[in-house]
Parts: sequence; structure tokens; C-alpha cells
Amino acid sequence: MRQATRPRAFAGWRWDLLGQLRGRTLEIGCGLGANFEHYPAGLPVTAFEVDPQRLRTAAGLRAPMALAQADAQHLAWPSQTFDSVVGTLVFCSIPDPAAALAEARRVLRPGGRLYLVEHVKSAHAWLAAAQDGLAPLWHWGTGGCNLNRETEATVRAAGFEIETLKIGYAGLLKLMIAKPRMV
Repeated sequence: MRQATRPRAFAGWRWDLLGQLRGRTLEIGCGLGANFEHYPAGLPVTAFEVDPQRLRTAAGLRAPMALAQADAQHLAWPSQTFDSVVGTLVFCSIPDPAAALAEARRVLRPGGRLYLVEHVKSAHAWLAAAQDGLAPLWHWGTGGCNLNRETEATVRAAGFEIETLKIGYAGLLKLMIAKPRMV
């Protein structure tokens, strides 16, 4: 159940992002269900996870939403099915984020939006250099998370226009709301 007041720290970023959702929603990579408590009541959400163990754990939370096992790079849902597509801290670990964004764009209805909160490579040179140095060990130690992805650029290259951009934590975190660019 969504709290009435904004929580602190990173949970506040989730709360800010998810409170803006409208219509039928698809969550990419729900993990262990960290977003579930931040969705507005009554919002029709379908959440999926590629890892079956994580999906079982999320299902154990008795989530008030449809759960599925799926791969963000190859979505089974028909084109133009969702009004909103959500991802939080997931595009760092998707092997081909451009393919996943193309799929997100495909399943969005006209007028739909992409909602993301992602950790990214910082624009501060010293911090970006530290991220680049730590990236190989980080990737290995986290089972595939890429510490230094430039997700904002990938979102733009995938044909999205970013309407809202919030940057925090020394440029390490970005909240993005984007719409597909008209071709």
C-alpha cells in the first residue's frame, strides 16, 4: 500500500516516480518487489522478472498485480499494450539495454511513457573514472550489474524524448520520464 507521505532516501525516488503512473503498467525486472509498496492503489500493474528465484520471492509478497517470468529484450506482450513502462535499477544489468528499450517502446500505447530510476555513470570526471576502474570487479561481484552505463544516452538513442530528468547523488542517479519520439 502506497504511503501518504514521501519516504526518505532512495525509497523517495521510487515514490516520486511511481506516483506519476497512469493506466495499464508494465514493470521491467521487478526483482524482489521493492517497487510494489509504492504503486498507487488500483493501478493495473504487470510485473516481470527474468530470474525465477527472484520471481518466486516477489510472488511470496502477495503482490496485488500480475507477475510473469520474462526477458526485457524479448517481451511476449502485444504491441501497444501498456500506458506506462517502468524500470528501477534494472537497465544496469540487462545485457542489451537498447534491445530492451526497443521492446519497451513497442509495447507502449500511443501517448504512453517510460518511467526510469537508474544508477548511471556520473558526469563528474573524477567519479566517472572511479566507476570505470571499479566496473569489472563490480560486474563480477554483483552478477552482472554495470556500474558505469550511460543510460540517459541509451534512452535517447532508442528513440525516446526525455520530458523529465532529475539528477542526484553526485550524478550517480537519474529519474527519467520519456515518451517515444515521433518518427
